[in-house]
Amino acid sequence: MSRLNRWVRPAALALAAAAALSPWAARAQAPAADTLAAVRARGQLVCGVSTGVLGLSLADSQGVWRGLDVDFCRAVAAAVLGDGEKVRFVPTTTQTRFTALQSGEVDVLSRGTTWTFGRDAGIGLAFTGVTLHDGQGFLIRKSLNVSSAKELDGATICLQPGSTSELNITDWARVNNIRFQPVVIENFSEVQNAFFSGRCDVYSSDLSGLAGVRASRGPQAADYALMPETISREPLGPLVRQGDFRWFSIVKWVGNALVAAEELGVTQANADSRRQDANPEVQRLLGTTGEFGKQLGLDNAWAFNAVRAVGNYGEVWKRHYEPLGVARGQNRLARDGGLMWSPPFR
Repeated sequence: MSRLNRWVRPAALALAAAAALSPWAARAQAPAADTLAAVRARGQLVCGVSTGVLGLSLADSQGVWRGLDVDFCRAVAAAVLGDGEKVRFVPTTTQTRFTALQSGEVDVLSRGTTWTFGRDAGIGLAFTGVTLHDGQGFLIRKSLNVSSAKELDGATICLQPGSTSELNITDWARVNNIRFQPVVIENFSEVQNAFFSGRCDVYSSDLSGLAGVRASRGPQAADYALMPETISREPLGPLVRQGDFRWFSIVKWVGNALVAAEELGVTQANADSRRQDANPEVQRLLGTTGEFGKQLGLDNAWAFNAVRAVGNYGEVWKRHYEPLGVARGQNRLARDGGLMWSPPFR
């Protein structure tokens, strides 16, 4: 069997392992321990990330992890332990990510995972919110001379197994009467190499990830183009194990705090001075007044520490996605026409 044939398989097999896992079996595997207590005893947060996606989570040449998903974990570590550097990153694939969280290998999974019904209700895990509103698209070589994904009949398409991308494109192709040959490769770097080496005509994944893949080519990025079609909604967010509501609340409200900080104009640079702000909402967010930290089992400066560690949501976005030329779009604040907003700190 050739190397190519080993990777080519029907898209309908995607997520078979996850689908076969019953809610009861998943919950039986999930530890019942107090995650907050475990993190404090360890003195370190363990965060599951990707094996390397520019913009979301990627280790640089010095081994330092960077990206939106990475900064989210640093914010959680700062809120819980007072230090955004007290976090260890564990690379996971689309096939191993859920098992890593279910088994307790990681405390939180933050690796560009789409919030779906089955994942939220059926495998003993829970999404805590949306950190990136995305959608699935297509990256092609301009030399193909096509202007629409609907011209891709008969194309070979690179995909990752265990991803919503594999299922979405099967649905899309059926609806649009398009035939395609999937080239399914688990490792992120290998699927990129397969595309750039010509083993497949098209690479289909979340648009934010495709933008990073394209940008990684440097001067050769101009040889590739994103198709105009977006074939799905992909709300990406972090997950925790079900059954530990306090930990769920902590991770959820760290995400809310970063968004609220942007809404209120609190930044990494001015967070100190804003603690005495006249705005009561700012005071509650930063822990000057109220007992919000106590209700989570944390110090009242938890949100202040999170913002001081990574900045507000807008700062995180600017740091990781503006360099890639990705428009903020739906990830703007709700007041600016986007979908990002926080419940009130009250």
